[in-house]
Amino acid sequence: MADKSAKHKLAVLGAGKMGGILVQGFLKHKLATANAIWATLSHAEKVAKRSADLGVRLGTDNREAVRHADVVLVCVKPQTVGEVLDEVKQEMTPEKLVISIAASVPTSFIEARLPARVPVIRAMPNTPSILGAGITGLAAGQSVKPAQMEVARRLFETVGRTVVVDEKHMDAVTALSASGPAYIYIILESLAEAGVKVGLPRDLATLLAAQTTLGAARMVLETGDHPALLKDAVTTPAGCTIDGIMELEEGKLRVTLIKAVVKATQRAKELMFA
Repeated sequence: MADKSAKHKLAVLGAGKMGGILVQGFLKHKLATANAIWATLSHAEKVAKRSADLGVRLGTDNREAVRHADVVLVCVKPQTVGEVLDEVKQEMTPEKLVISIAASVPTSFIEARLPARVPVIRAMPNTPSILGAGITGLAAGQSVKPAQMEVARRLFETVGRTVVVDEKHMDAVTALSASGPAYIYIILESLAEAGVKVGLPRDLATLLAAQTTLGAARMVLETGDHPALLKDAVTTPAGCTIDGIMELEEGKLRVTLIKAVVKATQRAKELMFA
């Protein structure tokens, strides 16, 4: 796997938080060497420090970065994608693969601003990628070949798991898995606060809540069982768990989480125009 991907030369346009996480993943898993990565930032005063942190060449010239690359990752804010594409389009050819992680920006928007037949993939990673525990949704544009999607999968598998979806689902992916860690942190924080309420030290309550959340997630992933089935296995007749579940249902936790994802999906459709 590493040998197939290491031949690529990568441009990372916008080596901020997520762009930097991806660069570190590529280097850690030896899918690219430091000399094969050209990264950019929009603020010249941050270049020196960021370059030292990432260990790759870094500058402010997007065209220069794209000129040397065969895979171009667009990691800028949705509102600036058009400006960046206008800047680099003269360096783009159908031999280059473009992967955008900009939320809400469809592949059609990118394709319209580049020369014909340039392959474009839309990607949506999440912040647990920093630990290699992320998940990235991938959607292909019109000119993407299966081998190019496989390149994208290998790259993003350096920071977690990947799923390939129809692009019509990408705003929902954004709302569920990209925004989802924030929802889980609120739940985790609430569980820890509850532990404090019933007398546990805060550090112990936080550890119990975090490890329980991690373990429950692994149960779903590794057993393949439906969450409802796993919930029922914990919920013994006339036990304490069912009383807790009744409080959650009365507080409408289930419907509130569903509404949060629906609302975030609606917002994801609007980000590039905000």
